[in-house]
Amino acid sequence: MDKDSFIKLGREEIYNGKIVKLVKDKVKLPNNKETYFELVQHNGAAAIVPVDKRGKIILVEQFRNAANGLTLEIPAGTLEKDEDPLVCAKRELEEETGFTSENLTFLIKFYTSIGFCDEVIHVYIANDLQESQQNLDEDEFVNLKTYSLEEITKMIFDGTIVDSKTISAILAYKNYINEKNVIKIPSL
Repeated sequence: MDKDSFIKLGREEIYNGKIVKLVKDKVKLPNNKETYFELVQHNGAAAIVPVDKRGKIILVEQFRNAANGLTLEIPAGTLEKDEDPLVCAKRELEEETGFTSENLTFLIKFYTSIGFCDEVIHVYIANDLQESQQNLDEDEFVNLKTYSLEEITKMIFDGTIVDSKTISAILAYKNYINEKNVIKIPSL
């Protein structure tokens, strides 16, 4: 089985909204049967792990309709059409936290819900934060919260943090920090 074993026969647009589009693809399977796959299309996003000068991570607390409550998350935002993810990350960092940084390091990228959505999030670490001004969208209401990596990791595993991009990004950041601190002994 390979990618060419699945043949797209057609696409029907179901919904075209402000953030997402829903399509239904007709696909011929390797066994020659036909089926439909629903797909939520999204421009993608950029997210940031903002690390302050004390090594603490800034999270945003905001209302999320899907969770019907407040969530703790890393700052993130949707890519504009054809936008470079790094440009988006810098913009969203300032908009949501009121900080800027010229020291962003790419960390990881991943699909958010590969079973039904094509959204890819590009995650960056932001160091050397400089105070600026928060510039929230009119429908955004955000509280900033600062935690240590250990506190956030505990909140992931006790169920306080339930956002997949935050969980993925923080665990990748923890791995990045651990790898960075490993002393490499040259082989003889």
